[in-house]
Amino acid sequence: MNGPKLRSVLGLWALALGLSALLAAAGRHWSEPLPIRADLVAALLLVPPLATTVWLLRHWRLPAAAEGGESVGCAQERH
Repeated sequence: MNGPKLRSVLGLWALALGLSALLAAAGRHWSEPLPIRADLVAALLLVPPLATTVWLLRHWRLPAAAEGGESVGCAQERH
């Protein structure tokens, strides 16, 4: 693994470890279970996939089409 990729993976791992430690500390501090609210559960289940879909649709670009609707390979074969 090269340097920048390794740093990226280690940073993500450190973030996950920190979040896990915070959740464990919160569980010890607030020992009562959280009340289940249907609106909160629905939001937590639906918002991340919808946000990911919106992000993909805004940033995902298809390659530009060739002139006349033909692929580049077909146009080159004719000449």
